[in-house]
Amino acid sequence: MASEARVGEEGPERLPVINHHKSLLNSEALYQYILETSVYPREPEAMKELRRITAKQPLSLMAAAADQLQFMSMLLKLIDARKTLEIGVFTGCSLLATALALPEDGKVLAIDVNRKCFDLGFPVIQKAGVAHKIDFHEGLALPILDEILEKEEHSGSFDFAFVDADKQNYMNYHERMLKLVRVGGVIGYDNTLWSGCVVVPPGEPIPEELLKLKPKPLPEGFLKIKDLTVEFNRFLAADPRIEICHLSIADGFTLCRRIH
Repeated sequence: MASEARVGEEGPERLPVINHHKSLLNSEALYQYILETSVYPREPEAMKELRRITAKQPLSLMAAAADQLQFMSMLLKLIDARKTLEIGVFTGCSLLATALALPEDGKVLAIDVNRKCFDLGFPVIQKAGVAHKIDFHEGLALPILDEILEKEEHSGSFDFAFVDADKQNYMNYHERMLKLVRVGGVIGYDNTLWSGCVVVPPGEPIPEELLKLKPKPLPEGFLKIKDLTVEFNRFLAADPRIEICHLSIADGFTLCRRIH
Protein backbone atom coordinates (compact mmCIF):
# COMPACT_ATOMS: atom_id res chain seq x y z
CA MET A 1 0.00 0.00 0.00
CA ALA A 2 1.35 3.43 -0.87
CA SER A 3 2.41 5.65 2.01
CA GLU A 4 0.71 8.96 2.72
CA ALA A 5 2.20 12.21 3.99
CA ARG A 6 1.44 13.04 7.60
CA VAL A 7 -0.38 16.18 8.56
CA GLY A 8 2.08 18.84 9.64
CA GLU A 9 4.95 17.57 7.53
CA GLU A 10 6.59 19.84 4.99
CA GLY A 11 4.46 20.18 1.88
CA PRO A 12 5.05 17.76 -0.99
CA GLU A 13 6.78 18.50 -4.25
CA ARG A 14 4.63 20.79 -6.36
CA LEU A 15 2.93 18.64 -8.95
CA PRO A 16 1.43 19.76 -12.23
CA VAL A 17 -2.21 20.69 -11.83
CA ILE A 18 -3.71 18.04 -14.08
CA ASN A 19 -7.12 19.16 -15.30
CA HIS A 20 -7.05 22.49 -13.47
CA HIS A 21 -9.29 23.64 -16.31
CA LYS A 22 -11.92 21.14 -15.17
CA SER A 23 -12.57 23.18 -12.06
CA LEU A 24 -15.38 25.69 -12.41
CA LEU A 25 -13.76 27.97 -9.81
CA ASN A 26 -13.01 31.36 -11.34
CA SER A 27 -9.69 31.59 -9.51
CA GLU A 28 -6.97 29.17 -10.53
CA ALA A 29 -4.96 30.36 -7.52
CA LEU A 30 -7.82 29.35 -5.20
CA TYR A 31 -8.02 25.91 -6.79
CA GLN A 32 -4.25 25.49 -6.41
CA TYR A 33 -4.64 26.49 -2.75
CA ILE A 34 -7.19 23.69 -2.22
CA LEU A 35 -4.89 21.16 -3.86
CA GLU A 36 -1.74 22.16 -1.99
CA THR A 37 -3.44 22.62 1.38
CA SER A 38 -5.87 19.73 1.55
CA VAL A 39 -5.31 17.30 -1.33
CA TYR A 40 -1.62 16.83 -2.07
CA PRO A 41 -0.41 16.44 1.57
CA ARG A 42 -2.65 13.36 2.04
CA GLU A 43 -2.43 11.96 -1.47
CA PRO A 44 -0.88 8.46 -1.69
CA GLU A 45 2.46 8.30 -3.45
CA ALA A 46 1.01 5.87 -5.99
CA MET A 47 -1.58 8.45 -7.00
CA LYS A 48 1.09 11.12 -7.41
CA GLU A 49 3.03 8.77 -9.68
CA LEU A 50 -0.02 7.88 -11.74
CA ARG A 51 -1.00 11.52 -12.18
CA ARG A 52 2.51 12.26 -13.47
CA ILE A 53 2.16 9.47 -16.02
CA THR A 54 -1.30 10.67 -17.00
CA ALA A 55 -0.16 14.28 -17.42
CA LYS A 56 2.11 13.17 -20.27
CA GLN A 57 -0.77 11.68 -22.26
CA PRO A 58 -2.37 13.68 -25.11
CA LEU A 59 -5.84 13.16 -23.60
CA SER A 60 -4.85 13.81 -19.98
CA LEU A 61 -7.98 15.98 -19.58
CA MET A 62 -9.98 12.74 -19.45
CA ALA A 63 -8.63 11.89 -16.00
CA ALA A 64 -10.63 12.74 -12.88
CA ALA A 65 -9.34 15.76 -10.96
CA ALA A 66 -7.27 15.25 -7.81
CA ASP A 67 -9.80 16.86 -5.45
CA GLN A 68 -12.60 14.81 -7.01
CA LEU A 69 -10.62 11.62 -6.37
CA GLN A 70 -10.14 12.62 -2.73
CA PHE A 71 -13.89 13.19 -2.43
CA MET A 72 -14.69 9.82 -4.00
CA SER A 73 -12.27 8.05 -1.67
CA MET A 74 -13.97 9.50 1.40
CA LEU A 75 -17.43 8.77 0.01
CA LEU A 76 -16.56 5.10 -0.56
CA LYS A 77 -15.39 4.79 3.03
CA LEU A 78 -18.46 6.58 4.39
CA ILE A 79 -20.84 4.16 2.67
CA ASP A 80 -18.62 1.19 3.56
CA ALA A 81 -18.37 0.17 -0.11
CA ARG A 82 -17.00 -3.29 -0.84
CA LYS A 83 -18.11 -3.94 -4.41
CA THR A 84 -18.02 -1.18 -7.02
CA LEU A 85 -18.37 -0.65 -10.76
CA GLU A 86 -16.49 1.76 -12.99
CA ILE A 87 -17.36 2.63 -16.59
CA GLY A 88 -14.55 4.52 -18.27
CA VAL A 89 -11.06 3.89 -16.89
CA PHE A 90 -8.48 5.72 -19.05
CA THR A 91 -5.11 5.41 -17.22
CA GLY A 92 -6.77 4.35 -13.99
CA CYS A 93 -6.62 7.37 -11.66
CA SER A 94 -10.19 6.93 -10.41
CA LEU A 95 -9.71 3.17 -10.43
CA LEU A 96 -6.65 3.45 -8.19
CA ALA A 97 -8.46 5.85 -5.84
CA THR A 98 -11.33 3.37 -5.57
CA ALA A 99 -9.12 0.34 -5.03
CA LEU A 100 -7.15 2.13 -2.31
CA ALA A 101 -10.38 3.11 -0.53
CA LEU A 102 -11.92 -0.37 -0.59
CA PRO A 103 -11.18 -2.94 2.14
CA GLU A 104 -8.68 -5.72 1.45
CA ASP A 105 -11.42 -8.04 0.18
CA GLY A 106 -13.13 -5.31 -1.87
CA LYS A 107 -13.68 -5.62 -5.60
CA VAL A 108 -14.09 -3.15 -8.46
CA LEU A 109 -15.35 -4.25 -11.87
CA ALA A 110 -13.90 -1.86 -14.44
CA ILE A 111 -14.89 -1.44 -18.10
CA ASP A 112 -13.14 0.48 -20.88
CA VAL A 113 -12.85 0.14 -24.65
CA ASN A 114 -9.11 0.87 -24.56
CA ARG A 115 -6.87 -1.47 -22.59
CA LYS A 116 -3.76 0.32 -23.86
CA CYS A 117 -4.43 3.32 -21.61
CA PHE A 118 -5.26 1.08 -18.66
CA ASP A 119 -1.98 -0.79 -19.16
CA LEU A 120 -0.07 2.49 -18.78
CA GLY A 121 -1.29 2.86 -15.23
CA PHE A 122 -1.56 -0.78 -14.20
CA PRO A 123 2.09 -1.12 -13.04
CA VAL A 124 1.43 1.69 -10.54
CA ILE A 125 -1.72 -0.08 -9.36
CA GLN A 126 0.30 -3.28 -8.91
CA LYS A 127 3.00 -1.44 -6.97
CA ALA A 128 0.32 0.04 -4.71
CA GLY A 129 -0.72 -3.51 -3.78
CA VAL A 130 -4.34 -3.26 -4.93
CA ALA A 131 -4.30 -5.01 -8.33
CA HIS A 132 -6.06 -8.05 -6.83
CA LYS A 133 -9.16 -5.91 -6.21
CA ILE A 134 -9.62 -5.07 -9.90
CA ASP A 135 -11.50 -7.05 -12.54
CA PHE A 136 -10.90 -5.23 -15.85
CA HIS A 137 -13.09 -5.85 -18.91
CA GLU A 138 -12.12 -4.45 -22.31
CA GLY A 139 -14.95 -3.60 -24.69
CA LEU A 140 -18.12 -1.59 -25.11
CA ALA A 141 -19.81 -1.09 -21.77
CA LEU A 142 -23.45 -1.70 -22.70
CA PRO A 143 -23.08 -5.32 -23.93
CA ILE A 144 -20.74 -6.11 -21.04
CA LEU A 145 -23.25 -4.70 -18.56
CA ASP A 146 -26.05 -6.70 -20.16
CA GLU A 147 -23.94 -9.83 -19.85
CA ILE A 148 -23.32 -9.08 -16.18
CA LEU A 149 -27.04 -8.55 -15.61
CA GLU A 150 -27.77 -12.01 -16.97
CA LYS A 151 -26.17 -13.39 -13.80
CA GLU A 152 -28.66 -13.04 -10.98
CA GLU A 153 -25.98 -12.75 -8.30
CA HIS A 154 -24.93 -9.34 -9.66
CA SER A 155 -28.40 -7.78 -9.48
CA GLY A 156 -28.43 -5.12 -6.74
CA SER A 157 -25.03 -6.26 -5.52
CA PHE A 158 -22.88 -3.16 -6.12
CA ASP A 159 -22.44 -0.49 -3.46
CA PHE A 160 -21.15 2.23 -5.78
CA ALA A 161 -20.79 2.92 -9.50
CA PHE A 162 -18.71 5.61 -11.20
CA VAL A 163 -19.70 6.49 -14.77
CA ASP A 164 -17.24 8.52 -16.84
CA ALA A 165 -17.51 7.13 -20.36
CA ASP A 166 -19.38 8.08 -23.55
CA LYS A 167 -21.82 10.76 -22.47
CA GLN A 168 -24.38 9.98 -25.15
CA ASN A 169 -25.06 6.68 -23.39
CA TYR A 170 -25.54 8.08 -19.87
CA MET A 171 -29.28 7.46 -20.04
CA ASN A 172 -28.70 3.84 -21.09
CA TYR A 173 -26.10 3.37 -18.36
CA HIS A 174 -28.48 4.80 -15.77
CA GLU A 175 -31.12 2.14 -16.37
CA ARG A 176 -28.53 -0.59 -15.97
CA MET A 177 -26.96 1.03 -12.91
CA LEU A 178 -30.33 1.00 -11.17
CA LYS A 179 -30.45 -2.76 -11.65
CA LEU A 180 -26.88 -3.39 -10.54
CA VAL A 181 -26.51 -0.97 -7.61
CA ARG A 182 -28.27 -1.92 -4.38
CA VAL A 183 -31.02 0.14 -2.78
CA GLY A 184 -29.13 2.70 -0.70
CA GLY A 185 -26.12 2.46 -3.00
CA VAL A 186 -24.66 5.42 -4.88
CA ILE A 187 -24.06 6.15 -8.57
CA GLY A 188 -21.70 8.96 -9.60
CA TYR A 189 -21.90 10.59 -13.04
CA ASP A 190 -18.95 12.73 -14.15
CA ASN A 191 -18.89 15.83 -16.40
CA THR A 192 -22.50 16.79 -15.72
CA LEU A 193 -21.82 20.52 -16.05
CA TRP A 194 -19.88 20.14 -19.33
CA SER A 195 -17.43 23.00 -18.82
CA GLY A 196 -20.28 25.18 -17.57
CA CYS A 197 -21.88 25.11 -21.04
CA VAL A 198 -25.10 23.53 -19.77
CA VAL A 199 -26.40 27.04 -18.99
CA VAL A 200 -26.26 28.05 -22.66
CA PRO A 201 -29.68 27.69 -24.37
CA PRO A 202 -29.86 25.39 -27.42
CA GLY A 203 -28.80 27.06 -30.64
CA GLU A 204 -27.05 29.98 -28.94
CA PRO A 205 -23.26 30.46 -29.23
CA ILE A 206 -21.18 29.45 -26.24
CA PRO A 207 -19.51 32.47 -24.55
CA GLU A 208 -15.78 32.64 -25.15
CA GLU A 209 -14.99 32.63 -21.42
CA LEU A 210 -16.38 29.09 -21.20
CA LEU A 211 -14.21 27.96 -24.09
CA LYS A 212 -10.93 29.72 -23.34
CA LEU A 213 -9.23 26.50 -22.24
CA LYS A 214 -10.85 24.24 -24.81
CA PRO A 215 -8.98 23.09 -27.92
CA LYS A 216 -9.69 24.94 -31.14
CA PRO A 217 -11.66 23.93 -33.08
CA LEU A 218 -14.04 22.34 -30.59
CA PRO A 219 -14.06 18.53 -30.65
CA GLU A 220 -16.69 17.06 -32.92
CA GLY A 221 -19.90 16.43 -31.02
CA PHE A 222 -19.09 18.88 -28.18
CA LEU A 223 -22.32 20.86 -28.61
CA LYS A 224 -24.42 17.74 -29.08
CA ILE A 225 -23.08 16.29 -25.84
CA LYS A 226 -23.84 19.59 -24.12
CA ASP A 227 -27.49 19.27 -25.13
CA LEU A 228 -27.57 15.59 -24.11
CA THR A 229 -26.08 16.50 -20.74
CA VAL A 230 -28.80 19.10 -20.16
CA GLU A 231 -31.41 16.48 -21.01
CA PHE A 232 -29.79 13.91 -18.73
CA ASN A 233 -29.58 16.36 -15.82
CA ARG A 234 -33.27 17.17 -16.25
CA PHE A 235 -34.09 13.47 -16.32
CA LEU A 236 -32.16 12.73 -13.12
CA ALA A 237 -33.81 15.63 -11.31
CA ALA A 238 -37.23 14.10 -12.03
CA ASP A 239 -36.36 10.41 -11.52
CA PRO A 240 -38.36 9.17 -8.48
CA ARG A 241 -36.09 6.14 -8.07
CA ILE A 242 -33.18 8.20 -6.79
CA GLU A 243 -32.14 11.07 -4.58
CA ILE A 244 -29.60 13.37 -6.22
CA CYS A 245 -26.87 15.81 -5.28
CA HIS A 246 -25.40 17.82 -8.15
CA LEU A 247 -21.92 19.01 -7.20
CA SER A 248 -19.82 21.68 -8.91
CA ILE A 249 -16.60 19.81 -8.19
CA ALA A 250 -14.34 19.35 -11.24
CA ASP A 251 -16.52 19.42 -14.40
CA GLY A 252 -19.71 18.62 -12.50
CA PHE A 253 -20.31 15.45 -10.51
CA THR A 254 -23.83 14.15 -9.86
CA LEU A 255 -24.42 11.64 -7.08
CA CYS A 256 -27.54 9.48 -7.19
CA ARG A 257 -28.65 7.42 -4.19
CA ARG A 258 -30.95 4.60 -5.23
CA ILE A 259 -34.12 4.57 -3.14
CA HIS A 260 -36.23 2.14 -5.21
